[in-house]
Amino acid sequence: MGVLLAVLAPLDFVNSHLLRIGRAIGIVAVALMVVAILIQVVFRYVLNNALPWPDEAARFCMLWMTGLMAPTALRRGGFVAIDMFGHALPRIPGNILTLFLLLISLTVLIIAIRIGYSEVTGFGGNFATASLYVPGNFTLSEWIRVPRSWMMASIFVGVILLAMVNVELILRSFISLLGGGSRLTDIPDPDMAGAD
Repeated sequence: MGVLLAVLAPLDFVNSHLLRIGRAIGIVAVALMVVAILIQVVFRYVLNNALPWPDEAARFCMLWMTGLMAPTALRRGGFVAIDMFGHALPRIPGNILTLFLLLISLTVLIIAIRIGYSEVTGFGGNFATASLYVPGNFTLSEWIRVPRSWMMASIFVGVILLAMVNVELILRSFISLLGGGSRLTDIPDPDMAGAD
């Protein structure tokens, strides 16, 4: 039991801090996505002159927001789930079921990591977005199109974070199964401005 708790403690620490940084970046991504959409609405419907870049900018921000916020949702149990069967079972069979489902999830996430990596480094990652540009140097004299790999890296990073959270949840479930649930620390609430 002590070994499992010793393994869990640094993983809990790393996940807590990485997810806090991810939530902060995700909040900025949501704000930028809203700004890009509002700019497009004004230009398309008020000025009757749609811009080419806001749609891609909003999509870019949405993908990164999802990749960085989903691990927090998984860690806090915020994903949609049908869990009445697990709650109806006694403690030990319920913990075994939870552990089994988390192991299946980890298998899927490991496959998803390989897919995310291939999206970033593979053929599709060699292309660039059609209309989204960033400065190519500090003097702003050169602009380059955003590589598609930057957008697809959100999947890779998000799935790695999900896998790290999943491993933490597996350890917590295993410790609970062995009767050490009372020795586990609570997963801290994210700074969500009072949202549940």
